[in-house]
Amino acid sequence: MSKRYRREEQEEHPNETWLVPYADLLTLLLALFIVMYAISSVDVQKFQEMSRAFNIAFHSGIGVLDQSAAYISVDQMQNATDTIRISGSQGYTGKDGTVSEAARLAEQELKEFRKLHDQISEYIRQNNLTTELDVQLNHTSLLIVISDNALFASGKADLTPEARELGVAIGQMLKNFPGYEISVEGHTDNRPIHTREFESNYELSAKRAINFMRVLIEAGDLDPRLVSSTGYGEFRPVATNDTPEGRAKNRRVEVKILRKFTDTEAAESMTVSSDTDGASDGNG
Repeated sequence: MSKRYRREEQEEHPNETWLVPYADLLTLLLALFIVMYAISSVDVQKFQEMSRAFNIAFHSGIGVLDQSAAYISVDQMQNATDTIRISGSQGYTGKDGTVSEAARLAEQELKEFRKLHDQISEYIRQNNLTTELDVQLNHTSLLIVISDNALFASGKADLTPEARELGVAIGQMLKNFPGYEISVEGHTDNRPIHTREFESNYELSAKRAINFMRVLIEAGDLDPRLVSSTGYGEFRPVATNDTPEGRAKNRRVEVKILRKFTDTEAAESMTVSSDTDGASDGNG
């Protein structure tokens, strides 16, 4: 009996030091679960706002938007600037605590675009062009929309003297904002045209865009490498072609000054100034 008792004592494990690392492991697992739960409970709205701000501040380049591109008011753009300033100062600061260079550049660009927007708006008011011109500030560009009856005779691509004067004025304003890409786009209504000069609305819209682009480059001493023209014909309407008013809106030239810092995820839209409701109906 005594031998058996001693054998059983040898099988026991009085050393329980293994419990210490085991307890540490359980503690680490508990901490991991707490962290995972905290991450999953993040405020979704705040996260989306910060994400938008980061896109504006750090995503350089031009987003690809269709005709439903979101237009926003100048006040809303100022709110976006405030968001950039907050995100830059809190989340993307340098070692010395300063706001990131990208955030500063985005804010400066927005100020320049607001200034250009105000200058063009004032020009429209002073010259009573509210029915022919509209200026809009969206997330990718400053957009100047010019009704075709302010530029061309019906079915023609040659600029009228008044149109050339308008192009000179816009070009001189653009001269103060060098370094930005500029796109000049021609648009028509859906009524067909087939003449010796223009086989279709494509040729008509392209020639109109080219002619207006040349005036802008010459008047503003713009870098030709940053200016382009495109003719879309009748295929990008902004209104119905079933009414004279709608066709008048579709016949237009658009000048886009493209932003370098963009927010392509913004959703709400709002037109900044008046549209071209008063434009008259004509051919092409």
